[in-house]
Amino acid sequence: MSNLLKGSMVKTMNLKDAVEGIEYVIRNIETDDEELDAFLFSLGCYSGEKITVVSHLTGCCVVSIKDARYSIDNQLAEAIEI
Repeated sequence: MSNLLKGSMVKTMNLKDAVEGIEYVIRNIETDDEELDAFLFSLGCYSGEKITVVSHLTGCCVVSIKDARYSIDNQLAEAIEI
């Protein structure tokens, strides 16, 4: 099996679907807002960075990035691919 085919079999999911307590790597962030992208980058939320969902709450999820915790609403969580 070629590497290209193997790579296409990797399931991409978003942060809203993440299992609590498991460390993931951010693959991509899909937003159309440059200010939001810059804000997320300032938090350490960018492609290649590790992220863990601490808990899923109604309307948001609490994530751990580096040594900090943040609350991210579900709409944004859906834009963060892991």
